[in-house]
Amino acid sequence: MEKDANEGAEGVGSDFISEFIKEDLASGRADRVRTRFPPEPNGWLHIGHCKAFSISFTMADRFGGKCNLRLDDTNPEKEDYSYVEAIKRDIKWMGYDWEDREYYASDYFEFLYDTAVKIIKKGSAYVDDLSEAEMREYRGTAIADKGNITITPPGKNSPWRDRSIEENLDLFARMRAGEFPDGAKTLRAKIDMAHPNLVMRDPVMYRIRRETHYRVGDAWCIYPMYDFQHPLSDAKERITHSLCSLEFEIHRPLYDWFIREAEEYPSRQIEFARLSMTHTVLSKRWLLRLVKEGRVSGWDDPRMPTIAGLRRRGYTPEAIRNFVSRIGISKTDSMVDIAFLEFCLREDLNKRAARVMAVLNPLKLIIENWEDGAREELEAVNNPEDPSAGTRKIAFTRELWIERGDFEETPPPKYFRLFLGNAVRLRYAYVVTCTGFDKDAAGNIVAARCVYDPATKGGNAEGSAALEGRKVKGTIHWVSAQDAVPVEARLYDHLFNAERPMDLSPRADGSPGDFTDGLNPNSLEIAGGALGEPCLAQAKPGEYFQFERLGYFARDPDDGKDGRPVFNKTVGLRDTWAKIARKG
Repeated sequence: MEKDANEGAEGVGSDFISEFIKEDLASGRADRVRTRFPPEPNGWLHIGHCKAFSISFTMADRFGGKCNLRLDDTNPEKEDYSYVEAIKRDIKWMGYDWEDREYYASDYFEFLYDTAVKIIKKGSAYVDDLSEAEMREYRGTAIADKGNITITPPGKNSPWRDRSIEENLDLFARMRAGEFPDGAKTLRAKIDMAHPNLVMRDPVMYRIRRETHYRVGDAWCIYPMYDFQHPLSDAKERITHSLCSLEFEIHRPLYDWFIREAEEYPSRQIEFARLSMTHTVLSKRWLLRLVKEGRVSGWDDPRMPTIAGLRRRGYTPEAIRNFVSRIGISKTDSMVDIAFLEFCLREDLNKRAARVMAVLNPLKLIIENWEDGAREELEAVNNPEDPSAGTRKIAFTRELWIERGDFEETPPPKYFRLFLGNAVRLRYAYVVTCTGFDKDAAGNIVAARCVYDPATKGGNAEGSAALEGRKVKGTIHWVSAQDAVPVEARLYDHLFNAERPMDLSPRADGSPGDFTDGLNPNSLEIAGGALGEPCLAQAKPGEYFQFERLGYFARDPDDGKDGRPVFNKTVGLRDTWAKIARKG
């Protein structure tokens, strides 16, 4: 029975996949629901995969079913255990569990081989000697006429298509035995070389590859192709609904064909639009290039859209799941503005992140009428959204650090922060009025000076009344020079300046464009001399903070120079999505 959309699993609400499942259960086509998430262990998962496995796990849960995790590991050249471990770690961090339902396509190699033999015996598969290039030529290509109607002229049969069943069985056994060199022969399905869908034109089922497999070693020298392995692995696991992204829609007839020919459990494939997001590339192939070319520090670089990168940057699983839920499921490809993902994150962090003060580009502020050596403990709110978070004590001393940008010798129009003669409120403390500044021999400002008004403590009602009609428009943050701890702040921006990095334009010299042309050279800035409240020295990796007036930050797993704790800027305080939504 279907659960309420909000019961037991986040996400996806009412959608066409649920309707298909309801129909199948009502008609008896399925007597229960079993889905699967089948990643290839050839890279780390990104937020697009997160949408995919969230849908599969959520649908299974909604209808009282189960979701398998299956590693589709049939391409040994590109797969290894490190990817498997990363995939499992990321799915668990996102809050999903597959319990004892962990499978590997490589466990099915004998079953797949036997199934291929069965299909050969039915006269529906043959061993071919054409090279890869010759197969492409024989298959043909689609063209478009002036009316934009796709026309696919018939291909032509391979000269070896009519080999006898006995010869095909013998050659396939010898392929497995290793008698032929790599690429010399393939096993192909015998379907229709005139089929309008190119996928159905005698697709390859097996190829010869002498590669050591990370799980089965050198036990095999032939490996099944994805289009053959995938539906039969689904069938073997008795998957009722094989949920996948829209690019597999054209492969659905082949998916169904292999299941029919194998006479296996009739799993049903249903496609949905994949996630596309601005300023982002969501393809393991292209993300791997960024890693290999050293354009990022690794798969978990906080600028990467991988789940590991998002986690390291300070994203929460709840925010990502909420984002996936709110974008919904459709059959139409569309581009999601990354500002909406940031909105979902900001909404979540606002509730959970502890507030602290930190100064990224420090300038000393000297309070001239504060007694030298005196110290006052002030009360600061840990999170105004969460009263249970309580308060903390922060020290107020004669010398403080403020942001260099919060003082101007010659202020521009509408500048409400600190300048000669102007008053500002120091957050949680007092109103101060600038009385002067100090410069070094080179003319650089090294300190600002001020006096404080003792009657304005804390910004409470009494302190506000003490202003006696004065308008203090600016409030700035600060840390005590006596207590401040050194930290390193890493300020991240979009990895790509280009809104659509894969929309390539020719380069200035006329050469073809590349997606790396849109990389943002300023996607990372490091504030190595930042200073923060003492509590930041004890922050644990992954702990979330709001640096007041600056944005949300998370403690990085690694330390920076001189053992300084590193904090990654997760997202700013400014809500660009709200502006976009209002314009819409």
